[in-house]
Amino acid sequence: MKKIILITGGSRGIGAATARLAAQQGYAVAISYVNNRVAADQVVQAIHASGGQALAVQADVALEADVLRMFAQVDQAWGRISALVNNAGVLEAQSRVEHMTAERITRVFATNVLGSFLCAREAVRRMSTAHGGAGGAIVNLSSRASKLGSPGEYVDYAASKAAVDTLTIGLSKEVAAEGIRVNTVSPGLIYTDIHASGGEPGRVDRVKTSVPMGRGGTPEEVAQAVLWLLSDAASYTTGTCLDVSGGR
Repeated sequence: MKKIILITGGSRGIGAATARLAAQQGYAVAISYVNNRVAADQVVQAIHASGGQALAVQADVALEADVLRMFAQVDQAWGRISALVNNAGVLEAQSRVEHMTAERITRVFATNVLGSFLCAREAVRRMSTAHGGAGGAIVNLSSRASKLGSPGEYVDYAASKAAVDTLTIGLSKEVAAEGIRVNTVSPGLIYTDIHASGGEPGRVDRVKTSVPMGRGGTPEEVAQAVLWLLSDAASYTTGTCLDVSGGR
């Protein structure tokens, strides 16, 4: 059976690294992006250049209509997915809770929580043996922030990732008997562009001394964990959170 993977937010960082590695492992790779079509096309072109199959779909996972359209485009191109990586995520500028607006918190939760729920729902509808599917695997991207809280910086982001952790636990139990495994990868300090979104591009270097291994991680290291959880090597693993955080 053809291996088909959908990776949300796949145009950069962990999502792009996961897309490249998935293609190397024989997946047909669909990635979503919101605005940066150039970056998404670069990922697709790199996969094509290596002999793989890839496509990019513009979609904001916070919008249900976009999620439905995205899955429909992948269905039309290749058929039902066998793997989903809920990677799309946002954070806002560093702030204490007392200064956060309702609009800011809503934006963070819309992408990180609602988006993950909607994409997981559509994946289950395609993968579940109860819906005529052949099974599959879902990996949700969380963050060590969900346990550490990100005080003074991103408590809203941390809380949204805690919701993702709970989604993993509950959904994994709902669909375990329907051929679907659901797990979480929880990265620590990783060198990606997301820190610039928070207003501090060099954040990893500033705080890496708090990591027992003494360094930040790479997107490729996180991608390896994601692909392991999607693989048959993790066939008895579900409802689990795998930290990729250098011990922090």
